[in-house]
Order: sequence, then C-alpha cells, then structure tokens
Amino acid sequence: MLLGLRTTIYVVPDLPAARDWYAATFGVQPYFDEPFYVGFEVGGFELGLMPAEGKVAQPGPGGTLAYWGVDDLAAAHAHAVAHGAAEVVAPNDVGGGIAVSHVADPWGNTIGLIHNPHFDAKRVR
Repeated sequence: MLLGLRTTIYVVPDLPAARDWYAATFGVQPYFDEPFYVGFEVGGFELGLMPAEGKVAQPGPGGTLAYWGVDDLAAAHAHAVAHGAAEVVAPNDVGGGIAVSHVADPWGNTIGLIHNPHFDAKRVR
C-alpha cells in the first residue's frame, strides 16, 4: 500500500524567514508558497516548511514529519486506523490536487500520508 517516502516537513517558528533561508541554503526556490506551507522540490523529493502551530509537530528535535506516498489517501488512512493508529489529522485537500492526513502509531509517533499527483518518481536521484 505504501509507495515510498515523498515529503519531509520541517516545522519552523517563522515561515517567511525559514523559506528565505532554505531557498538560499539549498539553492532552490519554492514551487508552493502559502501562509500554511512552503514546498521545495529537491532531487525529486519534497522539502516542506510548516509553521509551528496546531498539534502535529513543534520545531527542534522530533519536529520533522515524513509523508509516505499513497494512491488512495482515504483507504490508506482508514487502514492505518483499523490497525490501531490514532487519527491526528483527517484526510484533507491542501490544494493543487494534493491531500494529506496524519495518524499516530501506538507509541505516539506521527506518520504522514500523502497523495501527491505531482510527485514524479522518474526525477528521484
């Protein structure tokens, strides 16, 4: 059911400052830049920045959230919950045809699930 790692998110306290720092440091401009998320394509993978708010993650150690690609987000999310995962964030459309959800394993680790029709496995290096 899992397709492989797609996205790593870094939670930051100042999204515009972090966007500028990552753009300069990694030498790429974001392809997605909204007040709730900034996305960069780096080597065929997504490097994302998310503001430190809500219940998903906080900056610093333990503040990274990896997303696993799925073809059917609703089915993958339901499957994880049926196997004992706790729902953290229900499946939701975040724009551009991309949908995400978060579940927690029985030990509290957050697992991101993502359906991203823009992900191109041929670009992975």
